[in-house]
Amino acid sequence: MKEASRHSGFLLLTSGFFVCGFHVAFIGVHFPAYVKDLGYSVQLGALALAVVGGANIIGSLMSGYLGGIYSKKYLLSFLYLARAVTFTIFLLTPPTVVSIMIFAVVIGLLWLSTVPLTSGLVAQIFGPRYMGTLFGIVFFSHQIGSFLGVWLGGRFRDLYGSYDIIWWSGVVLGIVAAILHWPIKEEAFDWNKAETTAS
Repeated sequence: MKEASRHSGFLLLTSGFFVCGFHVAFIGVHFPAYVKDLGYSVQLGALALAVVGGANIIGSLMSGYLGGIYSKKYLLSFLYLARAVTFTIFLLTPPTVVSIMIFAVVIGLLWLSTVPLTSGLVAQIFGPRYMGTLFGIVFFSHQIGSFLGVWLGGRFRDLYGSYDIIWWSGVVLGIVAAILHWPIKEEAFDWNKAETTAS
């Protein structure tokens, strides 16, 4: 943990995964209520979440496969930027049943497709020996983001009668996460060198 905390890639991954948690938890908890705010039934929102879940299976499998071929950090940058673009288009498009379901499909493909790439990058850089511990720390950041996405979503909805602030915050955070992943060094960490330096 001491050596990893000095590695810029580990810190960037941890910060970026916070955004993933913020996005998925906010949508997972508040989307049916948001759909109701748009003038549609809560049932439509629940159906959209079911579509998100189905598309997520495809997206996660695809990202895992592509991560074995292409640079994981660039794929992660693309995914977070794609989320930001998807949010923006959805917010600027007149709400219809079709637009809600299209959003559900697209965001479902992007939903947890970050997980195999993030965990794979931790293993690629630091090796399988410490992968469980280090990814657990990265995932803890994800859970903090999840808490804030859920809590702030409800808080701002109560204060202002709208989810707009959280949606646009999600757009900004998606762009930030895309930028954070770009400079990560994907080369394997030299533990022997680190131990020699420490001694």
